[in-house]
Amino acid sequence: MSLVASAERLSRALDALCFGPPVAHVYDPLTYAAATHRAYLERYGAGPKQVVMVGMNPGPWGMAQTGVPFGHPQVAREWLGISGDVGRPPREHPRRPVLGFASPRAEGSGTRVYAWARERFGTPEAFFARFFFANYCPLLFLAADGANVTPDKLRRADRGPLFAVCDAALREVVETLKPRFVVGFGAFAEARAREALAGFDVVFGRVPHPSPANPQANRGWAPQVDAALRALGVDLPV
Repeated sequence: MSLVASAERLSRALDALCFGPPVAHVYDPLTYAAATHRAYLERYGAGPKQVVMVGMNPGPWGMAQTGVPFGHPQVAREWLGISGDVGRPPREHPRRPVLGFASPRAEGSGTRVYAWARERFGTPEAFFARFFFANYCPLLFLAADGANVTPDKLRRADRGPLFAVCDAALREVVETLKPRFVVGFGAFAEARAREALAGFDVVFGRVPHPSPANPQANRGWAPQVDAALRALGVDLPV
């Protein structure tokens, strides 16, 4: 099974969904940043992997700009070696423009995540030989004022169809990469992975969400990740 084909199926399925308040804008980087997302999958998605780490959904300054999970432009260009043209969503919020690799903003979560990967493994090739980053939901949801709306804050009527589509896509990722460990960035991602992958022979776990809005993450996030992964049985470089 191809991760590229799976992402294309996921994007088509998501395109058929509608979302009500508080959502006013929906960005799908699998569509308007398809080329750079494909580059990420083709360069770093060859399996098998030992660990798949699952985020909640894109931030406005990371994957929403580049198509790379947690990857704001500087990280994507300079460490991952990914760049290229990025389109724009059909309905853009004026406070959350998609500027692609010209965006001057850095995503706090992405800065932390890739700094940790670089410090532990040195090169992206060494890191992605064992690990893979995926977002449970690839859509960015924005309220009318431009505020981020996370998937857990959607209307109940909208969550059900969305979760069904995203659960199926996560199963395809895990069937393809055959990881031993599936680890959520935060409680939501872990819970969705456990439900989507019920019956899979994997070890589930969680690391603190890397967002600067998470007080726990602001108290030495990288050592907490190391400790959580090692407690699960994941070997990390010393």
